[in-house]
Amino acid sequence: MSATSEEVWQLLRELVQSQQETDRRMQETDRRMQETDRRMQETDRRMQETDRQLRELGKQIGGLGAKFGSFTEGLALPSMERILQQQFGMEYISPRVRKRRNGEEIEIDVLAYTNSDRHAVYVVEVKSHPREEAIAQMQRLLQRFPQFFPEHQDKQLYGILAAVSLPEELRQRLLAEGVYVAKIDDEVFKLDVPEGFEARSWN
Repeated sequence: MSATSEEVWQLLRELVQSQQETDRRMQETDRRMQETDRRMQETDRRMQETDRQLRELGKQIGGLGAKFGSFTEGLALPSMERILQQQFGMEYISPRVRKRRNGEEIEIDVLAYTNSDRHAVYVVEVKSHPREEAIAQMQRLLQRFPQFFPEHQDKQLYGILAAVSLPEELRQRLLAEGVYVAKIDDEVFKLDVPEGFEARSWN
């Protein structure tokens, strides 16, 4: 049975409406995709800004760490000078000694020595809150010292680690290595070694 003209027109109207609805949905989909793309671009921009802020914060924290390290060294110096002079009889005391030799470099927070009967040299490492690796760093510093300062090779070489805060376990391990320990007490650094402690000479 053939369709009447009215039925044909009805089918055409429905087809047109369906096409219009499809077009509308495609336009809506396109609009949403554009909105999604815009949001992704905004998210990317914010992530780049966050990365920039994190890099800037990292620089500031690094600078703060360096400043705090310098502050700790400055805080320790007067106390360590007194200890080195009065308790160990040192005649020459120099803060922040840096020396380069054969393309390598060594940096010492405080270096003290005497050419008198005591004939000794002390290497002081200053830390705010030393960690486990502080022991290995101190050992390496003392082991490398003779190659950078051969003029002191005939002296007894001792190490001192001065810390604002030092875990007891780490203190015990440093003492076992024969390294002097100095801790802050009532705003000044004082030696913190047991009675009868015998320091190790690293030369």
